[in-house]
Amino acid sequence: MTAREPGAVARLRAATGAWFGAADTVEERLVRWLVVLRLAVLANAVVLNVYRRDNFVHPTAGLLLVAVMVLWTAYAAWAYLAARRRTWPLLVADLAVAVGVLVATPAVKGDGFSATVPGFWVMGALLAWAVVWRWRGGLAAGVLLGVVDLAIRRDVSQSHYGNAFLLVLGGLIIGFLGESLRYLAAERDAAQRSAAAAAERARLARAVHDGVLQTLALVQRRGHELGGDAAELGRLAGEQEARLRSLIRDQDAVADARRAGTLDLAAELARLDRRPGVSVAGPGEPVVLPAEVVTELVAAVAACLDNVAAHVGPDAPAWVLLEALPDRVEVSVRDEGPGIPGGRLESAVAEGRLGVSGSVRGRVADLGGTATLHTGASGTEWELVVPRGPR
Repeated sequence: MTAREPGAVARLRAATGAWFGAADTVEERLVRWLVVLRLAVLANAVVLNVYRRDNFVHPTAGLLLVAVMVLWTAYAAWAYLAARRRTWPLLVADLAVAVGVLVATPAVKGDGFSATVPGFWVMGALLAWAVVWRWRGGLAAGVLLGVVDLAIRRDVSQSHYGNAFLLVLGGLIIGFLGESLRYLAAERDAAQRSAAAAAERARLARAVHDGVLQTLALVQRRGHELGGDAAELGRLAGEQEARLRSLIRDQDAVADARRAGTLDLAAELARLDRRPGVSVAGPGEPVVLPAEVVTELVAAVAACLDNVAAHVGPDAPAWVLLEALPDRVEVSVRDEGPGIPGGRLESAVAEGRLGVSGSVRGRVADLGGTATLHTGASGTEWELVVPRGPR
């Protein structure tokens, strides 16, 4: 990253780079702790074999086996620390050494031995398989070590079977936990990346809203005032403003990730500007509300626009304005039609025609809000107010 790199790119790269490979980081941490465990079980095996040195039928061969364990532990501790070396040849060799030391136990201790030479030292290979190859690797290594441990004994006691069963169970559990930690790390990584991208999109949206959109709105207004070729330029600027505003809202809706049970009211209302003559304006940031509230409120606004198309004209201009306040949202729907004659709505209700009453006022009332009608010769305006808190 250079000093000339754009700020947005730099921020995103810095945010995502710190979390890159979160799932791989889990394996690295587990491998480092596995090195500590290997050293601990090696020290335990060396002390126990020295303490039980009288149990060896061939002490020199027993000493060689312990030396092999020490050397292999040192090599494995070094080899597993590098991801490029944690491949199947190393894992197979690790398990083969553990099995080989187990199989050699009767030769150095005699057929009547009680404790194997490696003892808990075989856990190093078992857990390595579980960490790298997850629960399937842990299960396979546990079954193999358990079967070999029982097969080399002349007499199998209940404690011997219990130890073998614990090997199988331990490999399975550690493998499953390692896999679960990887999934959790990957999900956290994705969530953090999404949050960083959403924050950057929100910042860019504010910048666009404060600069480009206001400039396009000014060009549209001045072009309409000047007329002629300037009016056509203003119309084009207005179309681009509407498309850009819709794009920003759609991106914000994606950034919000459509949290369970919620929708972005601004983005949903913005889709209504695809109707002929309809212009939608609102804040530059998402207005997140419960999904049922957004659905009903958008339906009420659509009903208002249907009335404009039916009674003023299919291409008649209409304006939708959304204002998001801390305690409520206000949506205004205005047209430049001849207005609604006094008593018209009341007579429609008396005649059983409940279009406005049910589609607009009924929906808003169910949401705990109010729908106020202002009408006259200069046009009609609906003011829909819905609280943002519990209804």
